[in-house]
Amino acid sequence: MADTHPREAGHDHIFLGAGHEHAEGRTWAVIWLCGAMMLLEIAGGSLFGSIALVADGLHMSTHAGAMLLAALAYRYARRHAADPRFTFGTGKLGDLAGFSSAIVLAMIAVLIGYEAIGRFVSPVPIHFAEAIPIAALGLAVNVASAWLLAGGAHHDHHGHAHADGHEAEDERLPLPAPEGTLWLSIFLVDHPPVFRISPAAGAGLPRSCSIETVRPDGARQVFVMADRGGYFESVDAIPEPHAFAARVTMDGQIHAVTFEEHEHEPHAHGAAHRDNNMRAAIVHVMADAAVSVLVIAGLVVARSFGWLWMDPLAGMVGACVIASWSYGLIRDTGAILLDMIPDTETADRMRRDIEEVGDRLTDLHLWRLGPGHLGAILCVTTRETRDPAFYRNRLARFPALSHVTVEIERLL
Repeated sequence: MADTHPREAGHDHIFLGAGHEHAEGRTWAVIWLCGAMMLLEIAGGSLFGSIALVADGLHMSTHAGAMLLAALAYRYARRHAADPRFTFGTGKLGDLAGFSSAIVLAMIAVLIGYEAIGRFVSPVPIHFAEAIPIAALGLAVNVASAWLLAGGAHHDHHGHAHADGHEAEDERLPLPAPEGTLWLSIFLVDHPPVFRISPAAGAGLPRSCSIETVRPDGARQVFVMADRGGYFESVDAIPEPHAFAARVTMDGQIHAVTFEEHEHEPHAHGAAHRDNNMRAAIVHVMADAAVSVLVIAGLVVARSFGWLWMDPLAGMVGACVIASWSYGLIRDTGAILLDMIPDTETADRMRRDIEEVGDRLTDLHLWRLGPGHLGAILCVTTRETRDPAFYRNRLARFPALSHVTVEIERLL
C-alpha cells in the first residue's frame, strides 16, 4: 500500500520560501545600485592604473550579474510555481541559480589571481589620489547592498514566523478530537515559551482544556489554558528544558504526548531552511566588501611606502577570499541539487518516531524541495493493520515535511 500526501502546501506543489516576492524586490534594488558602481570602478581603475580597483570593478560586474541571475530565478520560480510540468515545484530553482553564481564567482577569482600575478611581474604606475576615493565609494556601495539584502532576509524570517507560526514552534503534535484534528505546540515568538492548542483546517476548538507535564525526575506542573480567540494558550510559561511527558485534557478526554528537547543545531536546520538564492547574492556582496577593504589597504600602503607590489598583493588576497566563498556555495548548493539529505537530525528523529511503535523503517528518502520544505518517501514494514494516515500523523510534528509518500509492507 502506498500513499502520497502533500502537507502544508495543499495539492499545488508550491514549495517557495517565505518572503519570496519581497526578496525578489530587494534584489532588483541592489542590481541598479551595483550596476552604476561597476561602471565607475572599471573606468576609474583603467584610467588611474590600479589593477586592484579594476579587479574590484570586474568582480562588481559579476556581482551585478549574479544579482540579475538571482532576481530572474525568483521571478521564474514565482511565475511557474503552479506549472504541472515541475513535478516537485520550482522551489529548487534558487539553488540552481546559487550554484551557477558560485561557478561564475570561482572563474572571476581565477581571473583576478592571474591579473595580479601579471602585475607582480610588470608593475604599473598608480594614481593614488584618484583611485583611493573610488575604492572607498565601492566599499560604501557594498555595505549598502549588504544592508539591503540582509535586512530583507531578516524581515522575511520575522514576518514568516508571525504568518504561519511554524518557524516559531519547538514541536508540533497532532491531537485527535471529535471536533477534528488539533495541533499542540510550544510557541516561542516575542514572549517566553507557552503551550498552544490550535485547530487544523475545518476543525473546532474544545470547550475547555488543561495540560499537565511530567518530567523525567518526576516533577509535575499543571498549565491552565486560556481561550485567545481561535486558539488556546497556556497562562504560564514553560520552563526549560522542553523534554517531558504531557497529559492533555480536553472536554474530559485525556491525550498522552511526549516532547523531546532539540539541540537546534544551526547548520543542520539552516541547510533545510536556507534560501541559497539570497545566500549567493549576499556572498557576492560580502566578497565585494572584503575585496574593497583590501583594495583600500593596498593602495594606502603602496602610496605611503612606495610598495607598488601591495596593490597586486591585495588583488591576490581578494581572489583567495572570493574562491573560498565560492567553494562553500558550490558545496552546499550542489548537495541540494544532488538530493543529499539536508538534515540528518530530522531523518534520525523520523526513524525513531516510526520504529518506537514496533514497526521497521526499511527505506527513507529525505530531500529538500525548496527553502523550508522537505520531501520524504518512506517504506515501512509492519505486522499491524495501519494505513498511511497513521504514519503521516506521527510525522506531523515535523512542520518542514511538505510532501510525504508512505509505502507499507505488511508481514504475515
